[in-house]
Amino acid sequence: MTRSKYRNIFLLGTALLFVLNLLACAAKGPVPSKSPVAKVRRELPRLGYTIQVGAFAKVENAARLADGLRDRGLNAIYYVSHRDLYKVRFGNYPTRELARRKAEKLRASGMIAEFYIVSPDAYAVAKQRRFGTSYLRGEIVKTAEAFIGLPYLWGGMSADTGFDCSGLAMTVYQLNGLDLPRHSGDQFEAGVPVDPEDLQPGDLVFFQTRGNGRVTHVGIFVGDGDFIHAAGTGKNIRKDSLSSSYYKRCYAGGKSYL
Repeated sequence: MTRSKYRNIFLLGTALLFVLNLLACAAKGPVPSKSPVAKVRRELPRLGYTIQVGAFAKVENAARLADGLRDRGLNAIYYVSHRDLYKVRFGNYPTRELARRKAEKLRASGMIAEFYIVSPDAYAVAKQRRFGTSYLRGEIVKTAEAFIGLPYLWGGMSADTGFDCSGLAMTVYQLNGLDLPRHSGDQFEAGVPVDPEDLQPGDLVFFQTRGNGRVTHVGIFVGDGDFIHAAGTGKNIRKDSLSSSYYKRCYAGGKSYL
């Protein structure tokens, strides 16, 4: 066999291997290009029907009622209404009828007096589709601002004393129809990470204040680099800046739920 014939056979074999490789790649499909990992948005559960009671002039009276309801295993919160009266809300029921039955039972026991069933449609989150996410964010900020001046309480939400940081965040979100977890670590895990320059009003900001690498504090971002939080023992709920040296040093990240 001549040298030219060997060369022709070699070239034919090379061409055949090339074609076979192309066919194999086509069968596997295109190789996906590398791209940044998408941030998966996990929506918070929405509140169902809740029970509202009271219209107290003094925050201490609303707090004591909320404490008593929590002693019965009910997730009760208190808040300031637009008329500067303190009210209490509790429960999370799938139907109005179940909420009404629970309220009637508590009224018969003397625990509560008159009550009002709050529909899921009454919350700001239910109006998000109509008015947009910016509306919901604005309502969260307004709700947080109403708590400024109330005292801090580690581990609770009683205003004999006040709120702890995660209790404040949970209460603000619940008053807008979103069932945020109770503790700051769980709140941190539930949200979608947000870079500092992308924070929007209503996002939560987290801090590691004890030097142990764990999230121990949370605040509600309100815009312009500021956040509202229950600052600590002996301090009232207040607004602070993320640019302060202390909070810059302790900053653990921002999270969005909206």
